[in-house]
Amino acid sequence: MMSALFTKAMKKEYTLLIPNMVHPHFNLAKEVFVNHGYTVAILENRGPNVIREGLRYVHNDICYPAQLVIGQLIDAVKNGGYDRDKVALVISQTGGGCRASNYYFLLQKALKKCNMAHIPVISLNLKGMEKSPGFTITPFMLLQTYSAFVYGDTLMALANQTRPYEVHQGQADALVEKWTAYLGSRFAKNRGYIGWAMKRNLAAICAEFAAIEVKRTAKIKVGIVGEIYMKYAPLGNNDLQAFLEEQGCEVCVPSVMGFFYYGLDNAATDRTYYGGRWGISLVTRFTLRQLYKVERMAREAMLKSGSFTVPMPYTEMKGLNRDLIDYGVKMGEGWLLTAEMLDLIHMGYPNIVCTQPFGCLPNHICAKGMIRAVTERESEANIVAIDYDPSAPRVNQENRIKLMLAIANERLEGQNTDS
Repeated sequence: MMSALFTKAMKKEYTLLIPNMVHPHFNLAKEVFVNHGYTVAILENRGPNVIREGLRYVHNDICYPAQLVIGQLIDAVKNGGYDRDKVALVISQTGGGCRASNYYFLLQKALKKCNMAHIPVISLNLKGMEKSPGFTITPFMLLQTYSAFVYGDTLMALANQTRPYEVHQGQADALVEKWTAYLGSRFAKNRGYIGWAMKRNLAAICAEFAAIEVKRTAKIKVGIVGEIYMKYAPLGNNDLQAFLEEQGCEVCVPSVMGFFYYGLDNAATDRTYYGGRWGISLVTRFTLRQLYKVERMAREAMLKSGSFTVPMPYTEMKGLNRDLIDYGVKMGEGWLLTAEMLDLIHMGYPNIVCTQPFGCLPNHICAKGMIRAVTERESEANIVAIDYDPSAPRVNQENRIKLMLAIANERLEGQNTDS
């Protein structure tokens, strides 16, 4: 017996449990679901019991993100105070060659093992797989979610560039919470998604962050790349960003939307390389052109403020990979991972932590396997690959990162001496 289907009748009474990956993006996207009649809880449960539940119900050969996400969902159902007869679990499903396509089935199997097969599992995907009668993603919801992620990327970038230098600690994080709440209230009224409203909001966000009193001092600038969950989720990377900021670093994490552009862009690559459907390629190219306009809007707002380092457009980042890695290498993060390392270096973040989850072979090939090629092209690159799995001691990971930071600090002191 597999888990039950999520029906239309369940929509009014059930709470959807969604594992968190990146803040504030998921908290904003949550409001989109709420606005469409769903009750949603973004999970924040942490601690050793999460991975304990993951290892108990997921084979230890499966990738580390799967163990964490499924463990977090099972732990929330068992210990989060939810009514087990009124919850449904939401999990992503990529539909590609990544084992993330199987998380849906692994979660169903885990529920069966712990005698909770009556709990519905909802597949969050854009390919029409494993449909649930009571859960539908409409084009309008996609547009709203896209806007939420653009806002999320902007807030994340501005906060990361402000937090290490603020005179009055906590102002950057307070602004993130303020705008998350405000935008959520606008989303509830179907406002602020696109057009002039979005342009005004982005300009106001950038202006308020630029107004925070800061003291600019020389700091080690560190970028984080890797498999998407490990790159963003503190649960997965042992609070990597917080650790780096404690060491006195300014941290840059690539935009979440870059990964989605990459996913859409791959449809055009399929057409070129493998003879994919012409119609799908045409539609995705048109869609990307429209999305790039919003990307440009966010970049222009940051540029106009004059206070922040602005990420390069997706198309320019993609161009950094020419003659280094082929665009047909698109399993998992594929060539995007290499491009993000190059992008970070060009933005002034040459010190990079590459988060490597256990069980993700494409990630190891396109990240650790490309480090030599990247450093040969970019001599200032200072990259360390950190493996994450249930048995990896956190202290060992942090000690390896500290060695990378020691090299970065020597270079920073050398630059200060030269100047």
